[in-house]
Amino acid sequence: MNRASLIFAGLLALLLPLSLLAGRVWIDPVAGTETVPNAALILAELRLPRAVLAIVIGAGLGAAGAAMQGYLRNPLADPGLFGIAPMAALGAVASLYFGAGWGVPVFALAGAGLAMALLALIAGRTPSGAGGGIALFTLAGLMIASLAGALTALAITMAPNAFAMSQIVMWLNGALTDRSWSEVAIAAPLTLAGIALLAFAARSLDALTLGEDAARSLGVEPRFLLVVLVAGIGLTVGSGVAVAGIIGFVGLIVPHLVRPLTDRLPSSLLLPSALAGAVLVLAADSAVRVLPLVTELRLGIALSLIGAPFFLFLLLRMRKGRL
Repeated sequence: MNRASLIFAGLLALLLPLSLLAGRVWIDPVAGTETVPNAALILAELRLPRAVLAIVIGAGLGAAGAAMQGYLRNPLADPGLFGIAPMAALGAVASLYFGAGWGVPVFALAGAGLAMALLALIAGRTPSGAGGGIALFTLAGLMIASLAGALTALAITMAPNAFAMSQIVMWLNGALTDRSWSEVAIAAPLTLAGIALLAFAARSLDALTLGEDAARSLGVEPRFLLVVLVAGIGLTVGSGVAVAGIIGFVGLIVPHLVRPLTDRLPSSLLLPSALAGAVLVLAADSAVRVLPLVTELRLGIALSLIGAPFFLFLLLRMRKGRL
């Protein structure tokens, strides 16, 4: 475990107990069961699964962002560019549109699977090796994301009733409110499998930093690498969207926080990016719980308010040639 991993693992260890105590009703760590009715139940059934889910989703998004930036060799790349998150969201929206709210995770995972299949089908057939694959892969992802976004907007416009429209809009903003251990059981194994696939591809991503021809000479098979990345990012991003909705900018922000603490190789970024993503999402979710608002701010909105200025900052740095 490198220095960056130790730093973010330490931050996570400090933040987790604080997140369990934080909320509209604060729990005294010394006399919690005496000052708050049902404090043990609140901790075990409400706050702990929510905190674990925040860690799982953040870890998946952070690792996916590091892998994507390594593959595309673009520090502004974000997992949303793959089109997997928008397609997963479209699947969930279809479930809500037809009144099958119970099937949101299933439909969202199906949407993510469809996006993965389309990416592999379109970008995996290029005959020109890694170079054409990367360009075609990016364009295919943008096309899928654009199509999914248009169909999602159409579903909102043609919602059968105001309740369905409200459900769709609220879900798209992303949140961990009222999540339980059942959502953890869905997201955790899929996210761990996705991170394992990304870790398996890490050395190939290191080779790719030397150039596409050099990577091929070192034994990297571009199409196989693409399939592994699509599967890994599809599992990490798709499972998060399936249980929490759209939570953006994590995969963009986290690698930039981690990169100065490492040797900047993709293999060195994956684990600390996963830990930093967990820290970021857990911290943001804890913050939205304690804000003095009438209703809880949606997590996706909170992270977008952080991510959009950060993205602008990155653009300005790139313009000055510092990125």
